[in-house]
Parts: sequence; C-alpha cells; structure tokens
Amino acid sequence: MTIRGAIILLLAVAVAFPASAQKGKKKTDEPVTQTLPVLKDLPGAIAAETAHLVFHVSPLSNKGLLSQQVRDALKALLHDTHGAAIVKLRAFVAGSGDMRRVSTIVSETFADHKLALPAVSTIEVGALPLEGAQVVIESIAVEKKSVNRDGLAFYSAQSVPQLRQVPGALLATCFLSSLDDLARVKSVTASAFSGAVVNFVQSQRLGVEAGDVCEAVARLDQPPAQPVVIEKGVALVNTPKIVLTGTQMAFRDSDADLRLAFERLRKVMEALGVSYKDVFWSSVYPLTRPVEEKVRVLQRDFFDKAKPPEGTMLLFEGLPSLDATMALDVIAAAR
Repeated sequence: MTIRGAIILLLAVAVAFPASAQKGKKKTDEPVTQTLPVLKDLPGAIAAETAHLVFHVSPLSNKGLLSQQVRDALKALLHDTHGAAIVKLRAFVAGSGDMRRVSTIVSETFADHKLALPAVSTIEVGALPLEGAQVVIESIAVEKKSVNRDGLAFYSAQSVPQLRQVPGALLATCFLSSLDDLARVKSVTASAFSGAVVNFVQSQRLGVEAGDVCEAVARLDQPPAQPVVIEKGVALVNTPKIVLTGTQMAFRDSDADLRLAFERLRKVMEALGVSYKDVFWSSVYPLTRPVEEKVRVLQRDFFDKAKPPEGTMLLFEGLPSLDATMALDVIAAAR
C-alpha cells in the first residue's frame, strides 16, 4: 500500500469512528444552564383577623450592608413571631443602600421558608438610633390564638411632650426631628407606652421639621360601641378582619399624579372587598411640603367625609423610586 493510500484509509476510519464513540471513552455532557426562580410579586393588601394580630420590631444591627441587615432583621422577626404568619412589614431604611432590595429580599426569604408573602411598605428616614444601622422593620403577624378579644385602638401621632398614657399599648413608632435627645424621649415613651415595643426613627436627615411625635397601637380592654369608632386622635376597631395594604407611590407632583396613587390603592382594596369608606387609618409619606399640602386637600375626595380616617402624615427622606414624591398605605375594616 502506498503512503497516500494509507493516509486515505486512516482518514476514513476517523470519520467512521469518532473519538466520542470509541470504546472506553465517555461522552462529556455540556453543562446545563441554570435559571433562577422568578420571585413572586408582593401582595398589594392582605386581610387578617383583628383578634389575632401581634406586633414586633426587629433589633437594630450595624453588621454588614443593607442586604445583610435586612436578612438579619427578617430572621429575627420570624424567630420572634414563633410561627405566627407575618402579614405586613414596614421597613424604615437609613443610608445610601438601594431600598428596592428590601422587597426583593422579603420575597426571597419568605419563599425559602415556604411562607405566604406579606404586604410591604418601605420608607427612607434620616437616621436610626445606632451608628451603622441601615434598617429597622416593624411586623404585624397573625397569632393562632385570640389575643385582642375586644379589638384594637390605633392612635394618631401625638407630640412627645403631650403624650398621655396609652393603656394596653402594643407597638409605638416615634418619629423624631433629631436623635440628640433620645434618652429623654425614651423616658417619656416608657411611661406612656408601658409594655409596648417602641421604634424610634429620625424622619429626615437634616431634621428640618421641629417636633417629635409618636403613633401607637393598643389592645382594648372592652369592645367599642360600634365595630369601628373614629374619635379625635384614635380609631377603635373590633371588626372580625381588617385589610392592611402596602404602599402605593405617586410619581411627580401634579394633582393628576397624586390622584393616580389613590386610584391604584382603590383597586388594590376593592380586590379584597373594601373601599375608601372602610378606611379607618392612613399613613402618608410625602417628601416635600408642597406635596403634603396637596395630599391633605386631595384625600378628601377619597376618604369618607363624614368620618375621615385617623393616621399620620409626616415628611420623610425618600422612597424606593427616585421619581416618587409621596407614598401612602391604609388599614380598612373588612365588612
């Protein structure tokens, strides 16, 4: 056989029996492309049994950046609730971290634990009472047993110097213009909200707004005359269920833009069978004084004029979207 013939024979054998098919050789599979599971959207609102609600606040931590602190806060809340289903979270974020991470991490954490997702409100504040702390989270959860047999009282923000004692207080949130006098404020609130968990935040970084105020939730020791009684500064509620919403944000500051946030919130509530006439509490988070003034006028077109809800409206540092000018969430009595 000539050299040329031998070469042709070898080429023919190589084509007929490729290396991947030769005896003793294993075919190497190509690595499978992994895709991350799509996170579920957080609910816009959740209905929960009034008599079963419990309230907690995450401990402050200065370990790591915002993402780690959010995970640590959620871990602590899940531990403190002892299996109670968390239905609402309100996160106050300080610092330069991306606030949008809060909702993402909530969705990841609850999915990992195979838990139903809560409604979430995320607000940027000026500072927290621990250097390096970037987040504190309040939670509302549904306990298995009845703990608020006679209902709950929701107190609008009151000036700290004028705080009166709130019997049965469960949770208080104090919005301060500065943390410099925190020790005095803690002393006053310890007396007014005896037995409650108290959360302290500085609403704005520069503390332009003078004055310190606190809002609170308390357990009633006797049922109100009606399922919902709205008095000056307090809403008394003893309905079987209430609906808690997450925040709806307004983008830009025209009347139409602000009105759109109210309209979106209306649709969220209607999906659970409640309307603005059922709202007994509203939390509004404007970022500027002109927007605050517009919202105070605009909300009259939505809330029940005969008995407008109690609640708190204060200026805050920021919101999860750079274009946002205001956010609001509400609590409504389920029929």
